[in-house]
Amino acid sequence: MTDIPEVLFVCVHNAGRSQMAAALLHHHARGAVRVTSAGSEPADQINPAVRQVMTEIGIDLDGETPKKLTTDAVHTADVVITMGCGDACPVYPGKRYLDWELTDPAGKPPADVRSIRDDIDARVRGLLAELTGQPETAAGK
Repeated sequence: MTDIPEVLFVCVHNAGRSQMAAALLHHHARGAVRVTSAGSEPADQINPAVRQVMTEIGIDLDGETPKKLTTDAVHTADVVITMGCGDACPVYPGKRYLDWELTDPAGKPPADVRSIRDDIDARVRGLLAELTGQPETAAGK
């Protein structure tokens, strides 16, 4: 058994919001949280604008690909954060679920995706502070 919490981020295509959230939490947590992401209907590739805006802040998504949501991934997670997947996301008793209403970056230019990234970053920092007991301002510093 481990005391390291596991967070699963889920969106429809696992090509934008959930990829950004997972990468940001992984970056800020520095091993204090295990992070995964998946999609109910995964795309073929990560949104190029998402890759660009993440690279701008020093986070490289080149090794990442959209992944299919599995029941095992949900069972393993302590916290499941959904982002627009609606009824396609399975719900299991005893799991903590959060639904983050975020604009889908699909088809948006980098300028719009940056604001989505920044919104996700603020939410991720708050979640990390809650999960680890670190002050939000110190999380990821």
